[in-house]
Amino acid sequence: MQTKSVLTVADVKKIAAAAEAEALANNWAVTIAIVDDGGHLLALQRLDGAAPLTSHIAPAKAKTSAVSRRETKVYEDIINNGRTAFMTVPFIEGMLEGGVPIIVDGQIIGAVGVSGVKSEQDVQIAKAGIAALV
Repeated sequence: MQTKSVLTVADVKKIAAAAEAEALANNWAVTIAIVDDGGHLLALQRLDGAAPLTSHIAPAKAKTSAVSRRETKVYEDIINNGRTAFMTVPFIEGMLEGGVPIIVDGQIIGAVGVSGVKSEQDVQIAKAGIAALV
């Protein structure tokens, strides 16, 4: 039988705090979502000034990253390179850059999704959160 790490409440708080700190340090109004490896929402923070729509986009990015086990930029690139049929893939909604998997001991244990600023800035925030854990 294999064993794997799982996100604890303390882990989620640590990721959320570091991601929030990165966003605030740059004056970025975003929503930050953290999910487990099945895409189930564990935390959602909509910072002051973040558009209401970001509270739907960030969890979708996180869920897509977790269940696909890759950054969501992969899907945005696939679609932008002309494979628009990929948009019909079931269960995948957040195909915009900004979802990043959380990898511990080579296993995906969850993901962080961020929405509200430029895509590369969303990723910067997500990775800052993840860096606080790993």
